Amino acid sequence: MKVTLLAHTHLPEQIVASAAKLCYSPSSIDGLMSGLTSEKTESFLDMLSEIGHESPIEHASFTFGIEGVSRSLLAQITRHRIASFSVQSQRYVSETEFEYVIPPEIDAIPEAREVFLQAMEEDLNHYNELVLILKEKHSASLRQEGVPEAQIERKAEKSAIEDARFVLPNACVTKMIVTMNARSLHNFFAHRCCNRAQWEIRELACSMRRLVLEVAPALFKRCGPPCLYGKCAEGKMTCGKMSEVRRSFGVGE
Repeated sequence: MKVTLLAHTHLPEQIVASAAKLCYSPSSIDGLMSGLTSEKTESFLDMLSEIGHESPIEHASFTFGIEGVSRSLLAQITRHRIASFSVQSQRYVSETEFEYVIPPEIDAIPEAREVFLQAMEEDLNHYNELVLILKEKHSASLRQEGVPEAQIERKAEKSAIEDARFVLPNACVTKMIVTMNARSLHNFFAHRCCNRAQWEIRELACSMRRLVLEVAPALFKRCGPPCLYGKCAEGKMTCGKMSEVRRSFGVGE
């Protein structure tokens, strides 16, 4: 997995603080940023957190490049609907040499790893075989339609991989660009940094959290699973490891 912070709102903390300042003071738009020192900015952000006023933090957005993750993760992250996603398409990009993610629990057991690798090889063989069969069929149809020979290869392959992809596994690697505002990121980290989140999306969420903390530490200093600063939100489904989780995030008891 590789996660990169590609871009973010210029002066994200000051932008959020100025939005908060507008809500509670008679300042003009031109004067909102005036006097917003780092101390005052952090004070505004702390106030928003304390009173639960979350809408101002929507004004800061962050864009990530994400590689080396599975299609299984893709199905999970797109459930976070207040976000923008651009994902490498299996309709237009051939997977004749697809890479895949091996779950750590499978990778740790030689017998399980062997079965998994065999399944990936079989999926790849089935995919490539389907591409050849479908490509031949589409090529013949295109010739009958009078499509120029120079265009047939590309058109036939596109049509072939569009249907052959149905045999590809959830483990198949994908890449994406994701943009979320700070409020959505707080929600994302609360759910996906939790011990009960699936291991891959938890690793992704924790990587994204580290990146935004570097550029906006005051804005994200209290983000993460709810148990960092309060009780577990999972009820009877709790992992029961609150102290361990807090230590792993560097939060004191």
